[in-house]
Amino acid sequence: MARFLRPLLRGTTYTRFLHLWVPMLIVSVWLFIDPGKPWVPAAVLIPVGLIGAVRTGEGVQARLLLTPGEEEPGISVAPSATWRDRLRTVLWLEVRMALAVPATVGSVWLPIFTYELIRLASGHTSPDVPVLDRAQPHWAYGLLAPLPLIALYGVVVGLGALVTALARRLLGPSAAERLAALEERTEQLLERTRIARELHDSIGHALTVAVVQAGAARTAGDPEFTDRALGAIEETGRAALEDLERVLGVLREAQRPASSRPTLADADRLLESARASGAKVDAEVAGPLETVPGPVSREGYRILQEALTNVLRHAGSVPVLVRVTVADGTLALEVRNPLTAAVTGPGRGSGLRGIRERAALLGGSAHTGPDADDWQVRVELPVR
Repeated sequence: MARFLRPLLRGTTYTRFLHLWVPMLIVSVWLFIDPGKPWVPAAVLIPVGLIGAVRTGEGVQARLLLTPGEEEPGISVAPSATWRDRLRTVLWLEVRMALAVPATVGSVWLPIFTYELIRLASGHTSPDVPVLDRAQPHWAYGLLAPLPLIALYGVVVGLGALVTALARRLLGPSAAERLAALEERTEQLLERTRIARELHDSIGHALTVAVVQAGAARTAGDPEFTDRALGAIEETGRAALEDLERVLGVLREAQRPASSRPTLADADRLLESARASGAKVDAEVAGPLETVPGPVSREGYRILQEALTNVLRHAGSVPVLVRVTVADGTLALEVRNPLTAAVTGPGRGSGLRGIRERAALLGGSAHTGPDADDWQVRVELPVR
C-alpha cells in the first residue's frame, strides 16, 4: 500500500499533471470564442509546431515540469534544425493536447462522482450528474465510491508518466544533436587529460628538482653549494607556480588562449634547472626552432621537461645529452643518459606514457627505453 501511495508524495507527480493542464487553458479560451469548432486549436498547432523556436520552448517547459531536478532528462532545448525535428514537434503538440483532455476531464469529474456516490449511499439523489441522474439512493453505492478515486490516481500518475516518456521520445535530441554532444564530451575529456598532463609535468618537475637539490645540499655541507641549491629550488618553484596559475586560469576561463604556455624557445630554463640540480647537460640545437608551429613547440617543451625530470628522479647527477633538431618537416627530440640500474623494458610510468600520448596526438612517434648502455627518450613530431 505504501508503495502504491508513494507517487502521491512526490512533487514531480503534480508538476507533470500541471503540464497536462496547460493546453486546456488555450482550449478553454477558444471555447468561449467559438464553442462549435473545438478542433480549431488542434489545427492551429500544426503550423505553430513547424516554427523552430517552438521546440526550444516546449523543451524548456518539459524539463521544468516533467523532469525537474534531473541532470540528464533526455529532452532537448535546441530549436528545430531539420524537418524531422519540426514534424516531431508537431506530433508532440498534438499528443500533448490529446492527453490533456482525459487529464482535465478526469480531474474534474472523478472527484464529483465519488462525492455523488457517497450522497446516493446516504439517501440523496444526483439529478444533475450524468450517469447517476436516474440512480436511486442505496447504501451499496458507498462501496463504489473509491473507484473514481482509483481512476483519478491512474489519471494523475499514469498520464504523467506517459507524457514524460513521450516527451523524451518526441523532444529528445536528434542524431545530429547526440553526435554534437558526444563530440563536446570527447573534447572535455581530452582537455581534462591535457590539463592532468600539464600538472604532472610541471609540478612533478619542480618537486623532483627541489628534492634533488635539498638532498644534495644536506649531504654536501658546503654553504656556497647550499645557497645555489636554495636559489635553484626558489627559481623552479616560482616557475611551477606560474604554470599552476596558468593551468588554473584555463579551468576558470574556457576561452583563454594557450599562447601563454612555454615553448621550446624557453627550453634554456629547463636545461639550467637540470644543471643546477647536478646533471651534466650537454645540449645540441640544430635547425630553425622559430618555424615550429605553436602547438608542436609547446608539446615539445613538455616532452623535454618530462624527460629531464625522469633523469633527475631516477638517475640523479649523471651526464645528459639533449638534442633538438628541426629538419625535413620533423622536430626530433632526444634525451640520453647512462643507465644506473638494470632496466628490462620500456618505461611504464605515467610521465613516459604522457610523452607517448603527446606524440601520438600530434601524429608523431615516441620511443622510451634502454638503448645500448643508455636510457633514451626519442620523439619525432611533424611540423607541417
